[in-house]
Amino acid sequence: MHTPPLAKYVACLEAGDWHGVGDLMLASAEKLAATGADFLICPDNTIHQAFDHVAPRSTLPWLHIAEVVAEEAANRGFRNVALTGTAWLVASEVNPDKLTARGILCSRPDPAARAEINRIIMDELVHGIFTPDAVAYFQATIDGLKERGCEAVILGCTEIPLIIGDENASLPTLDSTRLLARAALSRAAGNPAPIPETSRRGPPRP
Repeated sequence: MHTPPLAKYVACLEAGDWHGVGDLMLASAEKLAATGADFLICPDNTIHQAFDHVAPRSTLPWLHIAEVVAEEAANRGFRNVALTGTAWLVASEVNPDKLTARGILCSRPDPAARAEINRIIMDELVHGIFTPDAVAYFQATIDGLKERGCEAVILGCTEIPLIIGDENASLPTLDSTRLLARAALSRAAGNPAPIPETSRRGPPRP
């Protein structure tokens, strides 16, 4: 495992410097390759926006977090999936591209909700601050996305599952961090297909 300080990534994100993000990812990749790693994963959804700068220059293959999530959504029969995460991620095509390739619609919160969710993530959750108001805001946002026809919600940030999950959300959740970890375990065990989370709720019956 290797990562630079989060502040270095954030500085690049705020500057829109995706090549800089990619260089940070590659620096970690090189260190991990030197330790004998066979493949790489990155649990940070947001910085996958630099993936196209990284993959062609990497000496090791990567599991793409959004591809893993899209495969799980397809396996569970979801047709319309909501996306939550940082403002950078939700504005990007990281998840929509992978979902659309499988015939799945990706629905995003409105701009005000994106901004507030980003604030909660960066100002509270990253710093270990968990409040009832934050939980309530996520729940209300997910409720609204459900009313728009969403059948599941992607928890597209490492910190979101600290306060939201199947137990307190009105939609089935796709925990990107957990799904990536399961896929990595499956890959390491010699099975190229991610392990499905069959215990999770499926889509609502028509």
